[in-house]
Formats: sequence, structure tokens, C-alpha cells
Amino acid sequence: MASTEGLQAYEEDNLLLSLPKEKGWAARHLCLFQGFWCPSAFFQGVINFQKHFQAKGSDVIVATVPKSGTTWLKALTFAIINRQRFSSSHNHPLLTSNSHELVPFLEFVFHVDNIQDKLSHLSNMTEPRVFGTHVPFPSLPKSIKESNCKIVYICRNPFDTFVSHWIFANKINPHSMHELTIEETLEKYCKGILGFGPTWEHMLGYWKESIANPNRVLFLKYEELKEDVNFYVKRVAEFLDCPFTEEEESNGVIENIINLCSFEKMKNLEVNKSGTFDRNFEKKHLFRKGKVGDWVNYFSPAMIEKLSKTMEEKLGGSGLSFKTSS
Repeated sequence: MASTEGLQAYEEDNLLLSLPKEKGWAARHLCLFQGFWCPSAFFQGVINFQKHFQAKGSDVIVATVPKSGTTWLKALTFAIINRQRFSSSHNHPLLTSNSHELVPFLEFVFHVDNIQDKLSHLSNMTEPRVFGTHVPFPSLPKSIKESNCKIVYICRNPFDTFVSHWIFANKINPHSMHELTIEETLEKYCKGILGFGPTWEHMLGYWKESIANPNRVLFLKYEELKEDVNFYVKRVAEFLDCPFTEEEESNGVIENIINLCSFEKMKNLEVNKSGTFDRNFEKKHLFRKGKVGDWVNYFSPAMIEKLSKTMEEKLGGSGLSFKTSS
């Protein structure tokens, strides 16, 4: 057993060494794995996730492009699914835990050596289990793709996503970021060189799957969720086969969930003002403005032209488009 594990570790180390590398900006070191730029620090977790995760038909996966509303969608999804278990908003887990702790990233969960212990823990979790991932659709484990589990996906207009990512990277990795101007960073972004990028392929993978299998993948856009959160909370509940009853609607259950998960509410909770989650990311860095169109304060005309051209080139003809202002 030990020798088998040792051999596997040796093969994975060799695989990592053989992959094309790039210097990242949010993640310092990236490797090109299965067509996407995987942060080297998460490589082991991604491999273990692919190899060992056993999906259940009742599982819900919140899949996202980084910095596109992940924290919010995880909170909403958790609250919608668990509204019977935690009917009182006074002692709700979201008041004392960050949504990333309640809906953990599977590539982080599997960044461990004791895989069997982890699998045992996951198999004993209360169902439906809710997990998160940044892994592109083609690289999800077979067990997810072949099961009946549901995937709720969110992305955001690339202008705001880039700014949010750039500011987040400056906070978590200031030394590395000082080496790049915002224009140079945008160049990398357009080329797809960022953790779990290229963003274009990431979005299109889930977009195409949502069209091919609308009962399996629900595709959301951050801007539309912001514009009509009531409609989309109901849409998510219907998609997850737990629609709100007329009684729930008249009792204000939807409004309570929306308020509980609102940006202002989550940002001001003590639990989100200090401490870390997963790989020592500080919770306070997760909440900035949560607005649509803030990118105008950071983009020069040349940068606007650069990203607009890239979006046209990468997304043209796909039917996927974005609103870039509120």
C-alpha cells in the first residue's frame, strides 16, 4: 500500500515538473494542466479531487470563475437548500461561518495526504451535500459528470471580474503584484494566464453544457442576479428541485434568504471581518464593493479596446454576452 502511494506521488511530482509553467499574478506559479492554468499549490488537490471524489445524485456543486460572485452564490445556495433545517434566521450557520467554510472547494478539500479519512468524512455528511469548485467543466471528475448531481454556475462580465481579481491579488500577494502594471496584468488575463483560466474557455465549457443539459447545469450571470435576485433565488430553488411553496413566499422566506446573504449583511458580520479560510486566505479580502460597472475607475481607453477585442474574439458567436454597467 505504502509503495503504491509512493509510486503515485512520484508520478504526480514528475507530471507537475513536466507541465508548461507560467508566472501568475494572484497565484504566483501556474502549470498548464488539461488545458487550464492550475495554481501549482492546488495541483495535488485537483488530481485527488479528480481521482477520488465520489459524487452522489443529491449533490449540488457551485461552480464559478474566481472573483465572479462565488461567496454570494455559495451563501444563497446553502440557505436555499437548508431552509428547513435552519428556519430561524437568528441562529443560522451563515451568521457564524463564512460561506466558503459551509460550502468548501473540493480542490482544497482534497489537498491532503489522508485521502481515506477525507472520503469517510465526505460520505457521512448530511445530504444534500453542497460543494464548490473553480475547476473547468471538462476537468471535473467523471463521477460528477456521470451522476445526477446538479451544478449551479456563475460568471461575471470580464471587465469587473478582472478588476476584482487584480485588487484581490494585490491584497493577497502584494510583492508579486508590484512587478506588474495593471496593463501587463490585463495582457496575461486576455491570454488566459490566471488561476483556473483561461476565463473564456471556463465560461464556455459550462455555458455549452447548460444548453446541452439544462436540467444538470444552471448558468447564471452576476449582473442578472444583482438586478433581480428574487427571481433568481426562485429559479435556483426550482432547478434544485426544492421550489418555494406559496406559504413560504407569503411568509417572506425568500426575502429572509436574500437579506441573510446580502453583500452588506455578510461584509459586516464579525465572522467575515477577521480570520482565514482554506489556504490561509483572509476573509476580509472577500468583500470589496460587489458593484456592477466599477471597472470604469480602473480601465484606460487602450485597456477597454484590448479586453473588448479579446471578448469578441473568444466569445463571438457563442451567444454568451454580458452587461458591463449598472
